[in-house]
Amino acid sequence: MGRDDIPRPGGEAALGDVAYLARSDHRVPALVALTERPRSRSELCELTGVSSSTIRRTLAEFEDRVWVRRDGYQYTATRLGEVVASGVEALLERVETERQLREVWHWLPEEFTDYPLETWAAMTVTFADRDVPYRPVNRFRSLLEETTELRFVHPEISLMEPCIDVLHHRLDEGMDVVLVDRPESHSYFRSTYPERSSAMLRQENFTVLEHDDLPACGVGSLDDRAAVSCYEQDSGTVHALIDTEDPSVRDWARTVIDTYTADARPIDRA
Repeated sequence: MGRDDIPRPGGEAALGDVAYLARSDHRVPALVALTERPRSRSELCELTGVSSSTIRRTLAEFEDRVWVRRDGYQYTATRLGEVVASGVEALLERVETERQLREVWHWLPEEFTDYPLETWAAMTVTFADRDVPYRPVNRFRSLLEETTELRFVHPEISLMEPCIDVLHHRLDEGMDVVLVDRPESHSYFRSTYPERSSAMLRQENFTVLEHDDLPACGVGSLDDRAAVSCYEQDSGTVHALIDTEDPSVRDWARTVIDTYTADARPIDRA
């Protein structure tokens, strides 16, 4: 009997099995693969990238735990193995969701903390990093290319390169746009892109409003998708973009946008 097979009382035994699975990268993928269909040792070696001797030991340990059974030259998961594989996959998904959220948690509106995990798991979180600082902006550009209506409070991400070109083009195609931003942001946009801003402001389907007290995050609605842009407070750099089709988040975003739109005032288009 190996050290991993020593019985432990109560919950310690379960923790021991979880620790066993987590100690090597190939064990969870191997067990999950065996829940999908029977596989041979050579298939598992190719799938996991480990040696034949390692897979042989792993399968023997799985058999000792009654997670798999052998059928000729192939192995398949037992019902117990299916339960373990499903549970571990769910745990990994939860931890992966948490790892994404911890990076943006301090930027987010308080309402977001009340959403269930399933809502968070359905969100797409796009981070900027040192190698690709414009990754969130590029993600938003891809959303702009597909939407027919854009409403956005604190919309700096939509006015950044390369989004501004897509926005201009989509306006020409008839996309309805309502932007609510701070007066100083409108002044910066008009001074930085004088010709482009003048052309866009002449469009009847482009409504621009200003508000003196906006939320820290950008909140947008693109057809049936909600978007939240997380800005660095000092620099205004886009740190992350969260987007989702979840109905509860869409309803929240639309309520926020309606509230700020009702309190905003039109800018001087001259």
